[in-house]
Amino acid sequence: MKQAVSLAQAYTRDGFDLSRQPLSLLALGEHGWIQIANFVLSGLLSFAGAIGLRRTLRGGPAGTCGPALVALLGVGLIVGGVFRADPSMGWPAGAPAGEPETMSWHSYGHGVGAMLSFGSLVVSCLVLARRLGRVGALLSTLAAVATLVVMALPPVTISVRMVLGSIVVFGWLTAVFVHFLMERNH
Repeated sequence: MKQAVSLAQAYTRDGFDLSRQPLSLLALGEHGWIQIANFVLSGLLSFAGAIGLRRTLRGGPAGTCGPALVALLGVGLIVGGVFRADPSMGWPAGAPAGEPETMSWHSYGHGVGAMLSFGSLVVSCLVLARRLGRVGALLSTLAAVATLVVMALPPVTISVRMVLGSIVVFGWLTAVFVHFLMERNH
C-alpha cells in the first residue's frame, strides 16, 4: 500500500521528479499530509502485522525476534512520517537543487526512521527465513541481499534505489504475511 500511494503521488504532483527526488520529500508542500498519513498508517499496519505474526509464530523459531523486527519497522515508518525531511533536490518548488547545507533536527529524525525501517526489514528477512522452509528461506535471503545491493547503488540514483528496495522488501513482507495467514488457516 505504502509504495502504491507514494508512486501515485510521484506521478501526479506537479514538478516531482522520481529520478531525482526521494519519495520522502512528498511529505512537503501543499499535499504533504498525504505522504505523512501514508507513512504513519503503514507503520500502524506494520504493528498490526507484527501482532498477528507473533500470535502465529509463538513458541517456534523466530517467534519473538521476527515479530519484534516487524514492529520496529512500524516504529521507523511512524518516525519517518512524523519527522519530515528538509526541502532539497528542487522539491518543493524553490528548494535547493541539491542537498541542503545544514540539516534540521526533524530531518535527522526522518533519517533515523528510514534506517530503522529498512534495517529491521532486511534483518527480518534473515530471521524469518528460519520458519519458511527451504524455498522460503532462499527467497528471504535473496530479498535481503537484493535490498542491500539496490541500496548500495550510486547515490545519483537515490530515488530509484529507494523505490526498488521498497518494492523488494515490502513485497517480501507481504508474501510472508500471506504465507503465514494461509498456513494458520489450514
